[in-house]
Amino acid sequence: MSCCEALADLKYSNAGTLEFLFQDGAFYFIEMNTRIQVEHPITESVTGIDLVKLQLSFASSGHLPLVQSDICFSGHAMECRINAEGRNFQPAPGPVNQYRTPGGPGIRLDSHLYPGYVVPHQYDSLLAKLISTGSDRAECIARMERALAEFVIGPLSTNIDLQRLILRDARFRSGELDTHFLEGMKK
Repeated sequence: MSCCEALADLKYSNAGTLEFLFQDGAFYFIEMNTRIQVEHPITESVTGIDLVKLQLSFASSGHLPLVQSDICFSGHAMECRINAEGRNFQPAPGPVNQYRTPGGPGIRLDSHLYPGYVVPHQYDSLLAKLISTGSDRAECIARMERALAEFVIGPLSTNIDLQRLILRDARFRSGELDTHFLEGMKK
């Protein structure tokens, strides 16, 4: 049974996110969230569908204007979640005095930052979602590498250098990923 068939049997009619783990050649269901997830720009990038607008439209009308077969996927997309983090992924709050954003073809940035903002210690350390798209995986990675090299957030610590290291890893570039990826990275 497909995900769409299972949701139809449940009479589920709204935006939502199904999460799976892919390991040893098989998909394993983890959870379903009946809301837009932080990763929604990836789906928007490869489908051309504004999921937030679609969910708000459904909430007001009770009707979805499309069905699964209307959705077409094109190209590749990836997202780097930029966090205020120091060593061992510890939150690194502080002021944002320097802020230069990347741009160009195939780059989307979702962020609330501005020069003078102070990242508080009480909340999630997420600063931005940087999304790249391309016609294939290699182009998508190349665009993300360029965007990360252009991105400046200072003086606080971020995980931008870690993201750049991940993108250079041969296993990442070839798509050979598993839950132990970070442990096996050559630094």
